[in-house]
Amino acid sequence: MGYVTSRDGTAIAYERTGSGPAVVLVGGGLDDGAENAPLASELAGRFTVYNYARRGRGGSGDTAPYAVEREIEDLAALIAEAGGSAHVFGASSGGALVFEAAPAGLPIDRIAVYEVPYMTDEGMAWHYARYVQELGRVLAAGRRGDAVELFMRLAGASEEDIAGARRSPVWAGLEALAPTLAYDAACLGDGRPPTARLAGITQPTLVATGGSSDPHTGGLQPGFFDDAADAIAASIPKAERRLLDGQTHVADPAVLASVLGRFFAR
Repeated sequence: MGYVTSRDGTAIAYERTGSGPAVVLVGGGLDDGAENAPLASELAGRFTVYNYARRGRGGSGDTAPYAVEREIEDLAALIAEAGGSAHVFGASSGGALVFEAAPAGLPIDRIAVYEVPYMTDEGMAWHYARYVQELGRVLAAGRRGDAVELFMRLAGASEEDIAGARRSPVWAGLEALAPTLAYDAACLGDGRPPTARLAGITQPTLVATGGSSDPHTGGLQPGFFDDAADAIAASIPKAERRLLDGQTHVADPAVLASVLGRFFAR
């Protein structure tokens, strides 16, 4: 594991694997980099992969106060470490961070995202606004477990799923990451696709979704991620829309790496 120092002095932990053109992987909600680790291994045969823990997660520091701009600076530090430019992949809400960073002028070559959870339905956007408000309240009270529950419900998990998660060995780790849910919410803004900002992205961009529902997100409205991806692709001038048939919200790393490898190698 290596570290880069972000502009505000925060140490950001990352793992570097492979050789070839640089690719930086940006994780989503409640992920400390572990979720992208298998994908990093799959890509390492063709690329130098930087899989990092976003601030407040895993081995990375977390300097207050939080701002999306600090996370953009973190990504900039990783790209500088990678040689000054890199392809970037964002999973889920990590894609929203990438869509903040690219218009800010970071030296990103090609962009790929998978199932960015923007809201295209007004009813869902209303529920999301209530979630953000309640999330702030429970985190301020130190109720990390309740924050994780809120997130799971928003993502469509059933009460049975939540109860099972609370009993599982991974729950303590989820609670440790709970404060970063507010960071993902900040990256998503009001939850709607930021069409004006997306229109300013000049890089070739792959916008991918899976073709199967995830049992842990079964409560989301049908086509939730596809509708968001369609809105993203319609806004970015050089966007390419892809459906990875048979994949859920956490895609098979071999399948995803195959698609990303071909896109980044162009």
